[in-house]
Amino acid sequence: MRVARLGAVNYLNARPLVYGLELRTELFSLRFDVPSKCAALLHEGSIDVGMIPSIEYLRGHDYRIAPGIGIISEGPVASVALFTTTPVDRIRTIATDMSSRTSYALLRILCLERFGIDPEFQPMLPEPELMLRRCDAALLIGDPALFLEHERLGIDKVDLGDHWTSMTALPFVWAFWAGRPDALTRGGVSALVAARDAGVAASDSIAATYCGPERAAHCQAYLRENIRYTLGEREEAGLLRYYDLAESHGIVEDVLPPVFYR
Repeated sequence: MRVARLGAVNYLNARPLVYGLELRTELFSLRFDVPSKCAALLHEGSIDVGMIPSIEYLRGHDYRIAPGIGIISEGPVASVALFTTTPVDRIRTIATDMSSRTSYALLRILCLERFGIDPEFQPMLPEPELMLRRCDAALLIGDPALFLEHERLGIDKVDLGDHWTSMTALPFVWAFWAGRPDALTRGGVSALVAARDAGVAASDSIAATYCGPERAAHCQAYLRENIRYTLGEREEAGLLRYYDLAESHGIVEDVLPPVFYR
């Protein structure tokens, strides 16, 4: 049986989905990258299945999605946010961490649909001080957004997950496992589901190990309260709503319905 090459995201919120997979060497080999790199590796064929930003599914090659699994929020997500010292309705320039194109596309949608602004976006490395020196606001994702002490720095944090749910009354799907149709066997899909279930059950331990004792409580609360891992009917509805808005604003050319591995 061929071993599937998995590309996972190297942020805290993805760790429950890969719990124990490093031991399943008969099924998988595993590597970690930022979300945009996972997508690039999948698109070029360097991995078989990637934990890709949800927008990247529309830029793929007849992909299938692992059923029932995703990185999801409903309400505040805490780890994808716009940081600003300028009132939102006066923002004209935004420095964007391009590690996840899903977050960037969501921000573009929210600017037009919810904030009533049409700013200039400037891709930059996720260095908040430099970003905010050059632009009115900064988009940060993942661990940099989760751990930035914005209150101490006098910076406002605008949670994109919270604004999405307030606007649509739906969850937001940030990422999921996707690959080509023959990349996962039925046993491989079952192993990914089992890893998710075991990882959710062990989320406190995962958070403590990943974040260390000083941040353990903060990270444990984040995994319990902000992140969900089950992709069901409401989550799929939120995903389709996101795709439709991305198409209507010219962010993507075509909307593809999610197609899942059996």
